Amino acid sequence: MEEKQFIEHTKNSMAGAIEHLRQELRGLRAGRANSAIVEGISVEAYGGQMRIKELATITIPEPRQLVITPFDVTNAGLISKAIEKANLGVRVSVEGKMVRIFFPELDESRRKELVTQVHKKREDCKVVIRNIRRDANEKLKEMKTAGLPEDDVKRIEKQVQDMTNHHCKDADDAAAAKEKEVMTV
Repeated sequence: MEEKQFIEHTKNSMAGAIEHLRQELRGLRAGRANSAIVEGISVEAYGGQMRIKELATITIPEPRQLVITPFDVTNAGLISKAIEKANLGVRVSVEGKMVRIFFPELDESRRKELVTQVHKKREDCKVVIRNIRRDANEKLKEMKTAGLPEDDVKRIEKQVQDMTNHHCKDADDAAAAKEKEVMTV
């Protein structure tokens, strides 16, 4: 693997970890309705597992309410059961052809639990980034034994460390923004 490809691959892997963190954080409820909270929930439908966003449209008519309108009306009950099974701390009601989800106001203890989850997700992301750095450094050692000059190895190691620092800061920033959102009453 040549140097540019190596650096680009490492950067893309780290950026992927940050994007995954952002997706995870979008799925945490911060007191307001957010379709990302339910989009990925699996529903047993048509003989297999399908995500809610594949079975229905999701709208947000009010700040603390979601309305899920299934493409096939017979799936409303299945969607309702899947959401209840996901244990999101929401109230679910089937109203004719649609499913309404009501988000209760968050109390202080629940907010603190969510902040703890945000911190855990941030740390998980940073571990992934550090593992990518470790793998990159091991690959560099292999490239060095294959004939890559010492100066190039040191320069690339510094680039990898700079990328690691940058992406860890991105993880911290994303978590801090979500923490602020969660703690805002």
